[in-house]
Amino acid sequence: MNAVQIRSAEQALSIGTWLIVCGAMLYSVLTVTPLMRAHTPDAWDWTAPILPIVVDAAVVIVVRLDSVLARLGGEGGRWPVVLRWMTGIMTLALNTADSALKKDLVGVAVHSVAPLLLIVTAETGLAYRRAITAAVTGLEERERAERRRREQEGRQRAEEAEQAARQRADEEAQRIREEREFDAKLAREQREHEAALAREQAEREERKEQAERERIAAVERAEREARERDEHEREQRRLARERREREAAQRAEHDRRQAVEKAAREQHEREERAERERAALLAAGPAEKQQEKELALRTVAAAFAAGLPVRQAAELCGWSTGWVTGRYQELRDTTPAQALEGAFR
Repeated sequence: MNAVQIRSAEQALSIGTWLIVCGAMLYSVLTVTPLMRAHTPDAWDWTAPILPIVVDAAVVIVVRLDSVLARLGGEGGRWPVVLRWMTGIMTLALNTADSALKKDLVGVAVHSVAPLLLIVTAETGLAYRRAITAAVTGLEERERAERRRREQEGRQRAEEAEQAARQRADEEAQRIREEREFDAKLAREQREHEAALAREQAEREERKEQAERERIAAVERAEREARERDEHEREQRRLARERREREAAQRAEHDRRQAVEKAAREQHEREERAERERAALLAAGPAEKQQEKELALRTVAAAFAAGLPVRQAAELCGWSTGWVTGRYQELRDTTPAQALEGAFR
């Protein structure tokens, strides 16, 4: 069952309950008013409807507040139960009194239908609302657990992808190194082969003039020195590049550590300020008058973080327990760390 179906069920329950309550009230007023008029002095006949209206008003209060407490998952204690049954019994007694005095059992049975239906509806509606609240709470817990599971799976997939990317980068670097080593080996073999060919060519041309042999030898030495210089320069450039990369990495690591330390200090300072403010709010004692809304919100947040009951929090801020209960529920619905940070920021 989704949230729309739950709201529809609650709406149907509320509409049905109030239809029964309103019908029972109207029936009670029409039934009890003649009885009260018969037992009231003629000069005060106009007060006859007051008693059934007062009793029915108590019924409205009970039904309405029970629905609110059931939706919040709270318990009103012993007195709401006493008031609920007392108003039901009073309504039943007032509606059946006239028939009972006349010893009309059929009238007693007929006039007891509406009060009994009102009593049972009030108890059943309260049970239904508590069951719906428990079901909604369970559904929300399951949804939060599913969201946490999906977030954890997403983080795990991201870590696996990052690890795979690092592995591919390492493999690519290894392949490049192997290719470079292979190219260097091939170049050495090529140079050795060329040198062998040159020696063979020199042996075949021994009979050539000494000047030509010296010229060729000078050219070979120049080429060899040039290659060596090139290799030396490439090696120096490579070493310089690696040194610059290491220095840049060290500077980046140093900057990152400084940023982390700074963030940690700022977080610690914010937590200390929040703790001092919370302690000051709790140490102020019961409020002599109702605090301003912003100060009352901070006081309620401090009491919630300290685990104080709703009544003590209401005494500290000077607001009603119903208002404090609503703020406690809002704080429970959010992440505790975020709620306290938002309250003391």
